[in-house]
Amino acid sequence: MITNDGFKIIIDTFYTPSYVFDEDELVERAGAIRQMLDGISFCYSIKANPFLIPALMPVVDYFEVCSPGELAICKELSVPAEKIIYSGVNKGSEDIKAAIEYKAAILTAESVRQYELICEATRELGTETDVILRLSAKNQFGMSLEDIEKILSKPVPFVNIKGIHFFAGTGHKQIEKRRDELLMLTDTLSSLRDKYNMELPMLEYGPGLNFPYFTGDDFSDTFLPLKELMPGLKEAAKKCSLSIEMGRFIASSCGYYLTSICDIKNSDETNWCIVDGGINHVNYLGQMMGLKAPVIMHYRDGKVINDGGGEIYTVCGSLCTVNDVLVRKMPIKKPKVGDVLVFKNTGAYSVTEAMGLFLSRTLPRIIAYKDDETRLVRDYRESWKMNIQDDK
Repeated sequence: MITNDGFKIIIDTFYTPSYVFDEDELVERAGAIRQMLDGISFCYSIKANPFLIPALMPVVDYFEVCSPGELAICKELSVPAEKIIYSGVNKGSEDIKAAIEYKAAILTAESVRQYELICEATRELGTETDVILRLSAKNQFGMSLEDIEKILSKPVPFVNIKGIHFFAGTGHKQIEKRRDELLMLTDTLSSLRDKYNMELPMLEYGPGLNFPYFTGDDFSDTFLPLKELMPGLKEAAKKCSLSIEMGRFIASSCGYYLTSICDIKNSDETNWCIVDGGINHVNYLGQMMGLKAPVIMHYRDGKVINDGGGEIYTVCGSLCTVNDVLVRKMPIKKPKVGDVLVFKNTGAYSVTEAMGLFLSRTLPRIIAYKDDETRLVRDYRESWKMNIQDDK
């Protein structure tokens, strides 16, 4: 965990707006998850935060890659091909060929058409490829069981169908439903094996486990959803080669977002605190325009000064939109311009999912923290350069 002295060094050296990713916390959490899974494979979905790939490379079994750009990131970082599961609802012929040529361990087929494109690519390249068929969870991802059976009824050379991919969604708290889901999936695999005389050893499963973000949430044991699901996972692992796919559950706790107070005012009986970041940088699952308050530390001169007291402020970002509300009601003790607010648990999605190009504001610095040392991973980037015509 980053100490007060650590934050002082980060603020003095890099200032704001910045994301800080504590790689020690990340690796410790991933290691604890591996220990709990007790031999069950697990996969990091890199859409949660691709900047964490190097730190997680020695820890996770697979990386789920969901776009050509994410595959390019993996190539750039020399991620071993045997660690890549290439998913994504929209994969064209060239995308599939690129993944096969890189020798990605497994490709997910999201539809009959995607499967046919994979078959065409393997024939053209003369390369065998392992494939898992994605079963729909009643959303736009994956395909119906009928379509899966259509594929299994006509095996083709070069394509080795290894099993099923299923993603339940995200932020789930209903563990009993996840257990029922696992039973359904292993029963489905068993039925398909018998019907089509195929091994189908693998189940790639994304349970979408919940992680707490907001004041009032229970932070006493953030591993609890996994612990509660473990009996179901262990039972499923007896029936198949099980791999658990996670994103925010692994990454959330390692991240901090630092933003400075740049203006303070009062109007219409409301205290306003304007910061140099905003919703273009910070995104929590279930944020709802600041109605839920994430856990925030108030720093001044390298010291935490929030103690639960102070007047109530509405914290807003720098965007010219009334939607740019980070916290609707936050007690702040005598805020000053230049004070820094540190938003905790921003390791997942904020860095990639927030609307960074909106209003052409500067993209934050990205800092890695490890063994009490910091390094600049990416400097400020000017988003206006992506919001202007190429011929200008």
